[in-house]
Amino acid sequence: MKALATLLLIALAALVSPLAAAELGPGLEAGAKVAFFGVHFIDTSHEGAVNGPRPDEAKRVADGAAQIEAALHEHGLETLALDPVRAQLDRVVNPADCNGCELRMARELGADYAMVAEVQKVSNLILSMNIVVREPQSGAKVRGISVDIRGNTDESWHRGFSYILRNNIFRKGEER
Repeated sequence: MKALATLLLIALAALVSPLAAAELGPGLEAGAKVAFFGVHFIDTSHEGAVNGPRPDEAKRVADGAAQIEAALHEHGLETLALDPVRAQLDRVVNPADCNGCELRMARELGADYAMVAEVQKVSNLILSMNIVVREPQSGAKVRGISVDIRGNTDESWHRGFSYILRNNIFRKGEER
């Protein structure tokens, strides 16, 4: 009876594992470890040059990072603590634009994927959002897309990140 139960568990695991991987779509593997380096905010607007950082935008950056991290967990990916590379990371202005430093840190952490995100504010009307997922060993891009959003509000940021996550990072079906 115990052997039958073990056999059933193995069969169930064999059925569930491909379903979990299919949930991620091509290119991503269920259970993989992700070094997510947060969301970097680039303010190239006139307002930013004159008035400096805004607390509402800093909150949106933190909320966006939390939204992305929650989506990674919901899709069965593990996010790694960045503490072992914190000193290196603190010396970097933008992990999405550091000549591959994010890949080196991801390798050091033992990650399967390195993920970076940016939001560039052109004005309060026009913002560009990017998320890129790379394989740390080769640097090959696994997923990534840039979208422009209209409006600098909590809702517009949330919807922009949701669009990227749903239609690119966790898309299902054929490779695009």
